[in-house]
Amino acid sequence: MPHITILRESQVEQTPRVAMLEGLFDLPPSEKNSESWDVNFDLPDTWHVGLIVGPSGAGKTTVARELFGEHIVTDWQWDNEKSIVDSFPEHLSIKDITGLLSSVGFSSPPSWLRPYRVLSNGEQFRVNMARTLAEMPDLAVVDEFTSVVDRDVAKIGSSAIAKTVRKRGQQFIAVSCHYDIINWLEPDWVYQPHTGAFITGRSLRRPDIELRIQRVHHEAWMVFKKHHYLDASLNKAAACFAAFWHDKPVAFAAVLHFPHAKVNNIKRGHRTVCLPDYQGVGIGNALSDTIGSMITALGYRYQSQTAHPAMIRSRNNSPNWTMVIAPTYKKAKPGKHSTVKSWHANRQLRMIATFEYVGEKMDFGDALRLYRGS
Repeated sequence: MPHITILRESQVEQTPRVAMLEGLFDLPPSEKNSESWDVNFDLPDTWHVGLIVGPSGAGKTTVARELFGEHIVTDWQWDNEKSIVDSFPEHLSIKDITGLLSSVGFSSPPSWLRPYRVLSNGEQFRVNMARTLAEMPDLAVVDEFTSVVDRDVAKIGSSAIAKTVRKRGQQFIAVSCHYDIINWLEPDWVYQPHTGAFITGRSLRRPDIELRIQRVHHEAWMVFKKHHYLDASLNKAAACFAAFWHDKPVAFAAVLHFPHAKVNNIKRGHRTVCLPDYQGVGIGNALSDTIGSMITALGYRYQSQTAHPAMIRSRNNSPNWTMVIAPTYKKAKPGKHSTVKSWHANRQLRMIATFEYVGEKMDFGDALRLYRGS
């Protein structure tokens, strides 16, 4: 990229108020107000994620528009009544759309059916990013990146989005005033307009996510149930567990004994949910693995059946799980709020796979304390 100088000037009309302001702060009278930035850096030959960062007024947007103007994302138009999946490009299949939504950390099918206007700020942020990557497959530049979301949500979202960009082989530039996302984005380059500093190389790494997992009362399901992709009900006989990050509940898992005519030592996963704001960085998988490690340490086999495509892919690629029943198409029973007629008219077959945990077992004493909640 050649060395360029960006100059922005604006006329100053000499009104009485302007004259008073100049006198009050001892400013020299001027007919023009100008500001300039010297931009001198070379992008790496190969890169996927870039970051332009600095405080307000540093010139981030000015530089981004000068260098990457045609690639800057503006607000997407969303239908106020239709589900969000109907606003994605026509050439994308429903599998492509849901896969993209899941990859950026918005893996909640019930929410996919809702219009954009009813989603939370965090959900809207993820949906906008998924559509950006769908609509702008070559290079996308997003100004005010993560400015409207909670900072924990911003960090998790940054990591999920960066991972998706790299996996898809795209290029993405975040323009932000928030330095707390740098390690989570793991950018290939960082530019700070106010200092001229330009750093290349993925020298920064995402911080570890330290989860606290504990046994919880089944009423904790109320926080998570609307985000489960199949059924909001919970068997009261289930042993329930939650994962906490920064003392916030972020994921939930429930375990039931599996009655079997020939085998009496099988427990099965009953519900697994990660809240939308914390999806995309493996929290749900970490909780599932911990539950499997605990159950097997107690002398049981642990199996889990899932119809979620992202979870099927994840477990199929994990050394901690083995597939015991390959994905097969099954038709679910009507929910308690569905009429049989409407269900048959609208339901489709869904693919279900069953996995068994084969990973490392935790210490027996630790497993017993976790299971008992002591």
